[in-house]
Amino acid sequence: MPRVAIYDTTLRDGSQGEGISFSIEDKIKIARRLDEAGIDYIEGGWPASNPKDIAFFERAREMKFAHARIAAFGSTRRARVRAEEDNNLRRLAESGAPVVTIFGKTWEFHVTEALRVSLEQNLEMIADSVRYLKEHIGEVIYDAEHFFDGYKANPRYALQTLKAALEGGADIMALCDTNGGALPHEVAEIIRAVRQEIGGPLGIHAHNDSEVAVANSLAAVREGCLHVQGTVNGLGERCGNANLCSIIPNLALKMGFECLREGAVQEITSLAAYVNEVANIVPNDRQPFVGQSAFAHKAGVHVDAILKHHSTYEHIAPEWVGNSRRMLVSELSGGSTVMQKAREYHIELDKNSPETRAILEEIMRLENQGYAFEGAEGSFELLLRKHTGSYRKLFDVKGFRVIVEKRPGEEEMVTEATLKLSVDGRETHTVAEGDGPVHALDSAMRKALEEFYPCLSHIRLTDFKVRVVNVKDGTAAKVRVMTESTDGSASWSTVGVSTNIIEASWEALLGSVEYGILCAGKK
Repeated sequence: MPRVAIYDTTLRDGSQGEGISFSIEDKIKIARRLDEAGIDYIEGGWPASNPKDIAFFERAREMKFAHARIAAFGSTRRARVRAEEDNNLRRLAESGAPVVTIFGKTWEFHVTEALRVSLEQNLEMIADSVRYLKEHIGEVIYDAEHFFDGYKANPRYALQTLKAALEGGADIMALCDTNGGALPHEVAEIIRAVRQEIGGPLGIHAHNDSEVAVANSLAAVREGCLHVQGTVNGLGERCGNANLCSIIPNLALKMGFECLREGAVQEITSLAAYVNEVANIVPNDRQPFVGQSAFAHKAGVHVDAILKHHSTYEHIAPEWVGNSRRMLVSELSGGSTVMQKAREYHIELDKNSPETRAILEEIMRLENQGYAFEGAEGSFELLLRKHTGSYRKLFDVKGFRVIVEKRPGEEEMVTEATLKLSVDGRETHTVAEGDGPVHALDSAMRKALEEFYPCLSHIRLTDFKVRVVNVKDGTAAKVRVMTESTDGSASWSTVGVSTNIIEASWEALLGSVEYGILCAGKK
């Protein structure tokens, strides 16, 4: 297969995204992971811009990379300064990186308004900068900034800037859609014209402001660009850069190009998750290929067809990118969904059985009241077991009371929960305080049950969400509470609904504890 070189700029362009800040250790971790995947280039940062990037390149010099080449990023020399006297270029040459990428101005509007130099001076700056770096560095990549905007405004001058980079000795010229405004047909037409005029080697660097960065990158490859720049998960300034987690599977699985080391495409989902974790970013569940919802099926008709063959409602098999198929339970579910979910819990059901029909009717009734089972699989398994005879009641709740008190002279509220329940006929009565009603109820329940179920000491609440179901009813509206819990090795979610937020919270909390104890019993 022909090979497309993948140039990752997560550590530089990706770090410019809002809310993203990598430490030196973060950058080292991500660089190692990208190298393991077989990424060709890893752009580490701009050595002349900040101490953190300087430190990264110092560390990178001591590291051994199995495949990737580290690239340092910078700009062309300043006006009226010789290349060898320019601090930016000198830092790039001294960075120790085997590859240097510099950007220069293509759009005459930027040349005259941003740089405030003549068009001829800009051409000299490009050629001088590339020539100086080629004397010190093995490989120089030239990023033609705003190339597509520049070409639309003045094709002749835009091409002159590329010729200046070639004269200086540039190994690759990456055409940049810096503002992210170009469309795929424009990218294709312009690259076709560039190849006819000056040939290559060409690359593409797209931004996602029009939400077509991936499409633009694929169009560029179709027109002969064999060098693609982007970021993991599309991180980057404004709307982000071209998303390599979409580009790579499309190139490898659909267009017949080699991108990574053998077998690495199947690890793209774990790579996406790893970068999100290091960057402390909440994953986008609907992200194509690697998102949790990318292969999630909810409609009964879809699930029934998927069980017969994945191609009926999936453009690829999820395992090809290391993802997994999920069947969501809701009022839209059919018998096939319930049957498949039951099989996951080692319960055999026929999709046309009376039990299955009863489960579907119960789901529709509850979701009509505001419940949502697609994100509460713990609650669904409990419901499933109650209808199939595999449910065992662990305890009986006799009642509870919660008191919230504001005492004079004290800043903090006092919350106290009283709980009465029985286990195998033994009745217990506990009282506990907490930071709020849910915390107090949780503490009282633990005090009552840990004697009987020691596994509760390992179960903890990790997330708690409240949503109003019918907002038009104002303060009398129903609320849906979703909780997520873990025992350290597995996680599960449960749901509760009521017009009383305490009751809804208690229902979700009760289900969470009950499910956790059942899981511990199965282990």
